Amino acid sequence: MDQKELKKRDWIAGLDRGLAILEGFDNNCPRMTATQAAQRTGLTRSAARRYLLTLEHLGYLYSDGKQFGLTPRVLKVGWSYFDSAQLPRILLPFLQRVTAALNESVYVSVLDNWELVFIARNGAARVMTTGFVLGARMAAHLASPGIMMLAFEPEEKVRAWLAASVLTPFTPYTITDVQRLYAEVEKARAFGYAVVEQQLQIGVRGIALPLKNRSGEVIAAISVSIPMGSESREDALARVLPILQETANTLINHL
Repeated sequence: MDQKELKKRDWIAGLDRGLAILEGFDNNCPRMTATQAAQRTGLTRSAARRYLLTLEHLGYLYSDGKQFGLTPRVLKVGWSYFDSAQLPRILLPFLQRVTAALNESVYVSVLDNWELVFIARNGAARVMTTGFVLGARMAAHLASPGIMMLAFEPEEKVRAWLAASVLTPFTPYTITDVQRLYAEVEKARAFGYAVVEQQLQIGVRGIALPLKNRSGEVIAAISVSIPMGSESREDALARVLPILQETANTLINHL
């Protein structure tokens, strides 16, 4: 999660501002005026307008003359990761075996700053109705793989991030207390696996393990999301953990 320093002579300021404009669009703000773009990116209104018009000219935005929105061309940039990255391709055969053994959808995700990003999956999405698709993002503390990966980050950084975060409740069971959340991170660190229940969707339990490379570095997390009504937590762990542990141990030699 730590970024390497870049020498000033290698920095292209216009590129980061253009990307900031694109990242400013989200579910809460699907369309923006130049004023809104300026407020979201810290640019002046005139600068934001020029970036919006340039991105429109390049085909990444459309405009009705006042508001701007993203076009499907933006997907070409994001999907280039899945077309070029080796990790998802390496993972797929192993995820297929997990699905065959458990009859559950299985996911692999990574941390991008403090967001969880799903980069690989296999199996029918019969549990989650939202979110768990390739490229989906969410706050790390809302899902078992996020809790699992936070367990390998420095404690002071995790506590500071949680304290500064807006902990939105998505269900009546969503944990919004910083101390309780960090207790879940500590449990994941101690047990070597994470269990998250009903944080994002009622009736769904997530179980996750870390994926490590040959150097022992945690590079991702593997997880399943399963209905809670069909089995107890203990039975779910007894069924799922051995398969995930075997998969994680095998993948060490491939990552």
